[in-house]
Amino acid sequence: MNIDFALVLVLATLGSGLIWLADSILFAPKRRQAAAQVAGNGSAAAAQDPLLVEYAKSFFPVLFVVLFLRSFLFEPFRIPSGSMMPTLLVGDFILVNKFSYGIRLPVIDKKIIPVGEPETGDVAVFRYPGNPRLDYIKRVIGTPGDRITYVNKTLLVNGEPVPLERIGNYVDSASSERAQNLLELNENLQGTEHRILVSPDRAIRNGEWVVPEGHYFVMGDNRDNSNDSRYWGFVPEENLVGKAMFIWMHWNWNTGGLAWDRLGNAIN
Repeated sequence: MNIDFALVLVLATLGSGLIWLADSILFAPKRRQAAAQVAGNGSAAAAQDPLLVEYAKSFFPVLFVVLFLRSFLFEPFRIPSGSMMPTLLVGDFILVNKFSYGIRLPVIDKKIIPVGEPETGDVAVFRYPGNPRLDYIKRVIGTPGDRITYVNKTLLVNGEPVPLERIGNYVDSASSERAQNLLELNENLQGTEHRILVSPDRAIRNGEWVVPEGHYFVMGDNRDNSNDSRYWGFVPEENLVGKAMFIWMHWNWNTGGLAWDRLGNAIN
């Protein structure tokens, strides 16, 4: 079951804030007055807040700060699949810049302040068009108006082949073993250099697409093992979440420990 954490956070922040506000206006003055009468001579006396109010006062500032940071600045994500290998591995925990593609209201995701737009080569998080409750992460290959061609594992943008440099057989950094049938290459996507993986023996979908206005064409760096725009189409601008910035933690599920060499790595 997918839980809408943004909605839960908004409701928790709103609820605790309203409880604190209502108590401050309606009930706290009466408690102070009653406490003063008990103390006598009209002197001030501390009035004990109800437990619910104490919790609201304690949690509201923390919830508000978390809501603000998560909604408008940065949000953490966990990488659950290998579609972005070797750039991102299963077990990576990344931080996403939420304001790179515009300031949006939480829950309804409506853009209120335009800040920037995705550029070719960005690693972007977005809500999957087929199910907006799911967050996907892919590399932006085409922006509005671009013509994207993918034939025989060769990528062309507006008719120009994207430069590739062969590195060799891919070695899994988690196990230090050579991966089966995976070739690692260095790709230069309009100035953004990054590594990709291809499976020489695996047949994949070829095609040509023209990116419509207000949409983006995305692909995984693990080119032959990625469910991306080649199969389900374009990402609407309103589905964008943010730009992936760096890896803040990696948990190696094989060893049950942290992979220190990945901590703090920028995402290119």
